[in-house]
Amino acid sequence: MYIAITFAIAFVALLLVFWGGKVLLRGNWLMGFLRGSVGLLLLVGALLIVLVALDVYSYRNLGDEHSVGTVSFERLGSQHYMVKFADEDGISQEFELYGDQWQLDARMLKWKGALARWGIEPAYRLDRLSGRYLTLQDERNKARSVYPLEQSSHGVDLWNFLREMNNRVPMVDAVYGSATFLPMQDGAVYEVRISHSGLLARPLNQQAESALNEWQ
Repeated sequence: MYIAITFAIAFVALLLVFWGGKVLLRGNWLMGFLRGSVGLLLLVGALLIVLVALDVYSYRNLGDEHSVGTVSFERLGSQHYMVKFADEDGISQEFELYGDQWQLDARMLKWKGALARWGIEPAYRLDRLSGRYLTLQDERNKARSVYPLEQSSHGVDLWNFLREMNNRVPMVDAVYGSATFLPMQDGAVYEVRISHSGLLARPLNQQAESALNEWQ
């Protein structure tokens, strides 16, 4: 579905390129300046639409609840852990997290109105992995750690734009999906799943279950 949306947006961009080029190539000097301005505006609009399409393409379709990856922990020191995140495609990344708890965040695009009635599912993109201390004093005085997982790489960030507009765009809302802060412990492994309501982390081994029981 999102590949189809990307191609539809790209088709609109190609139409703007065609119209912009047609206006620029007309040889009437009396209207040259206006035609040139309009043509350039159309070309800039086409470029902007292409960049938006590329940003939309970086999101994944969210149908039924499914796993987005696993998070495992190796203790390096007091309130200091090496964290390995392996996503649903099997690609692993390692991060050093400071604190007592961890959280994974995702960006979600939720369609509404006609798009929702047509059955277009929400989309998501993993956003960041972060650590947190239990006490306010530690939060203020000790090292903080937040790592981006995926970023908009073409200079256009549709999700941020929608948030700055306070989600006043009629067809789509940009929302956060965040797993609850959960305890870090040496050897603990969690699975992170995503549904339409957001992210949910579940313990996969005894170390993770023990950490949850002690924390609760």
